[in-house]
Amino acid sequence: EPEAGSDAGGTKTTAKLGGGEWVINGNKEFITNSGTDITRLVTVTAVTGQEERADGSIKKEISTILVPTNTPGFTAEKAYNKVGWNASDTHPLTFSNVHVPEENLLGTQGRGYANFLSILDEGRIAIAALAVGAAQGCVDQSVKYAKERSAFGQNIGKYQAIAFKIARMEARAHTARLAYYDAAARMLAGKPFKTQAAIAKMVAGEAAMDNARDATQVFGGYGFINEFTVARHYRDSKILEVGEGTTEVQLMLIARELGL
Repeated sequence: EPEAGSDAGGTKTTAKLGGGEWVINGNKEFITNSGTDITRLVTVTAVTGQEERADGSIKKEISTILVPTNTPGFTAEKAYNKVGWNASDTHPLTFSNVHVPEENLLGTQGRGYANFLSILDEGRIAIAALAVGAAQGCVDQSVKYAKERSAFGQNIGKYQAIAFKIARMEARAHTARLAYYDAAARMLAGKPFKTQAAIAKMVAGEAAMDNARDATQVFGGYGFINEFTVARHYRDSKILEVGEGTTEVQLMLIARELGL
C-alpha cells in the first residue's frame, strides 16, 4: 500500500461486513498481473476488525478477500512506467465501496496477514530462482563477448582484469544457486525454510545486480545499448533486491532467527 510496503502489517484498506457483503475501501500499490485482459480477480488483504491490547495498543485483524475485477468500484489504475520488467503488468488499485459476497473471504477471518507472510516465504524462493537465472545469463553473455571482442591485438577475455571479473560473476551465480536449491529442498521436504528463503533471496538478488553491473562493464559502451541483453539485465535486476521483501527485510529476518 502507499504507506505499507515492507511494513505489511500497516495495511489501511478496510473491509466491513454487513448484510452478507464485504464493503472494501482503500488503495494498493505495485500489484502484478492486476490489469491484463485475462485477469479475473485480485486477492486483497484488508482490515476487518481490531481489538485493544492490555497495554492500550490496537491490534488489527487482517483478512483476505477475493474481488472479481468486474466489480463496481474496483479500478486498476494506469500501469506504471517502470525502469525494467516492462513485460510485467503492474498497476495501482483503487477500491471505492466495492461490494463482494461474504463467502469471498479466503481462509479464516483474521488469518490474512499470517497467510500473506507464508506466501512471501515461497515467493522469495521463486525470486531467488529468477535472480539466479539473471546472474547466470550475465555470465554466459560476458563469456561469449569476451571471446569475440578484440582489443590491443587479442580477445579481451585474455586480459586478467576481464577474466577475473567474469570468474567472480560465476562464483556469485554458483553460490546463489546453492542457496536457492537449499531453500527449495527444505520447502519441498516440509521442513522450516523461512530463514533459508530469506538468505537465498538476498544472496541471489545481490548476485543478479552485481553481475548485471559487471557484465555492463565487460561490454563497455555496448553494455549501455538496449539492443544488448546485458542492458536489459541491468534494468531488470534492481527490482530483485526490492520485490518480495527488500534486502534490508531479509537481513532483519535472518538476524531475528539468530536471536538478535
